[in-house]
Amino acid sequence: MLHRLLRTLRGAKSTSPAELQIFLVRHTAFVAQKTVVDYCRVKTGAREQQMFSDPDFQTALTHCRWQTFAGAAQDVTAMAEAWLRPHATGQEARLAAALGAISAYVLDSAEAPADERATLDAAREALPFHLEALQSAPPVSADRLKLRAEQPLLASLPVHPDQRIGETPAIRGALRFHIVSAQQEMERAFDASGLARQLIHD
Repeated sequence: MLHRLLRTLRGAKSTSPAELQIFLVRHTAFVAQKTVVDYCRVKTGAREQQMFSDPDFQTALTHCRWQTFAGAAQDVTAMAEAWLRPHATGQEARLAAALGAISAYVLDSAEAPADERATLDAAREALPFHLEALQSAPPVSADRLKLRAEQPLLASLPVHPDQRIGETPAIRGALRFHIVSAQQEMERAFDASGLARQLIHD
C-alpha cells in the first residue's frame, strides 16, 4: 500500500501484474453493471423504483448483468492484450497466457449465482482460443474491438425488444464507451512496456 501511494505521489505508472488483475476485476464488473443498470434506469423512468423492486425484474436484471459480465471479461482482456502486444514482440504467446490466467481469475472469483456459473465457466474455457484468434491479426484499439459482451447484453436485457426498437445503437454505444474508458484508465495507470515485461517473465 505504501509503495502504491509513493508511486502515485511521484506520478509513476504501475508495472505490476497483481495490480492489473485488480484493475481487470474492477473494470469487468463496472462495464457490466454500468451498461445494464444505466439503460434500465433510463428506460423505466418514473417507474424506476417500482420496477427495480419487482422480484421478477430483479431476477432478469441479475441474469443480464452476469451474461454481460462473461462477455465483458473477454473484452477487457482483449483490450489489454491489444495494448500490450506491441511491447511483447516475439513473446506474444506468453503474454496471452499471462492475460488468460488473470482473466480466468476474474471469472472464477466472481460471486455469481450458481445458475450463472456455467456461462462464466464457458467464457473462461473460450479465453485461450479467443486470445489466439486475436493474435492472428494486428491489434486493434478499444474503439474498434469486436465486443463479445454485445450479443448477450442485447439478448438478455430485461426490456422486451418491442419496447426498445431503434435503441440498439445507443445500447451498443454505451457499452463501447465504457470499454474505451477502461482502456483510457489503463493507459493512465500502467506503463505498457514494463507491464508487458513483467507479465512475460513473471
